[in-house]
Amino acid sequence: MLFRQLFDPDSATYTYILADAETQEAVIIDPVRDQVERDTELIEELGLNLLFVLETHVHADHVTSAGVLRQRFGAKTGTSHHGGPDCADLPLRQGDMIRFGEHAIEARETPGHTAGCMTYVTADQKMAFTGDTLLIRGCGRTDFQQGDARTLYRSVHTQIFSLPDDTLVYPAHDYRGRTVSSIAEEKAYNRRLGGGKTEEEFVAIMAELKLAKPKNIDEALPANLRCGFASDETMSGEPVSELAWAPIVRTAGGVAEIEPEWLVAHRDEVRVIDVREPHELAAGRIVGAESVPLGTVRATSKGWRQGEPLVMVCRSGGRSGRATKELEELGFRRVASLRGGMMTWGAKSFPTEA
Repeated sequence: MLFRQLFDPDSATYTYILADAETQEAVIIDPVRDQVERDTELIEELGLNLLFVLETHVHADHVTSAGVLRQRFGAKTGTSHHGGPDCADLPLRQGDMIRFGEHAIEARETPGHTAGCMTYVTADQKMAFTGDTLLIRGCGRTDFQQGDARTLYRSVHTQIFSLPDDTLVYPAHDYRGRTVSSIAEEKAYNRRLGGGKTEEEFVAIMAELKLAKPKNIDEALPANLRCGFASDETMSGEPVSELAWAPIVRTAGGVAEIEPEWLVAHRDEVRVIDVREPHELAAGRIVGAESVPLGTVRATSKGWRQGEPLVMVCRSGGRSGRATKELEELGFRRVASLRGGMMTWGAKSFPTEA
């Protein structure tokens, strides 16, 4: 089985991709909207057929990209039937199996951090994706989103600690650089739940926590109840149009894009920047495009006029999307990413040069 663990540093969130090596059918767990271009690029590079987007709970610290990935790949979104968003395709219940190729994941209801928390366990019980219910040496808070300390304690002991000791634990977050634990480790060393702590001891520990309000909760919760879309975006994930120097559409991930057909018609009116690595240009680039690898964009752009129209290009749109957002942060307002990158450009047989 193919397995990838990805990380969003802003929210300290782990995203997981699992796929069948033969059929390429895949599942992604807890994707982050700010990382949707990264995840899209990896899924496309690996040739995966994304079937399911699974959420361990309705997050309060980041916005999910579930709806965007459903739009892009036709994947079905799955969350708990209890307390999950109405826009989800699969309202999951205890014991439901999510199948991809020869593999499967079991959904286990583990409320307590929120009322709708789920833990996903591979069919061979080698891996458990515990969300915020069980963290490495800790657990999620229980003081909001219908959280309850007693419920969390019972969820962990009946649904997670009941797994084999060698089951690997993959949480939704870690703030100290730890990537994985095991059931045996957490039963022994978890500071809130391990070491044989009783339910009463755990309840007392949680009652003493004085935690600040999650900084992104006001944005994250409403958006996550809409599968990651803000109130001014369509639930289907259709891009939101905006008036600009070109017929720009802004993706659900916030990237300004233009269509290849527009660039063909207006090539002489814009500056095209190819952010691929130099060795990738041998396969062809847009006529007149300048080579500025992604890692050098920030430094090189110091010599560009901020009012000049710029079109960023890469292989499939992921890197050019990141470059576009970076330039916008630097004050550029007439910048867009070429939708679909050189893959779409070439598929349409638009002109290139060596």
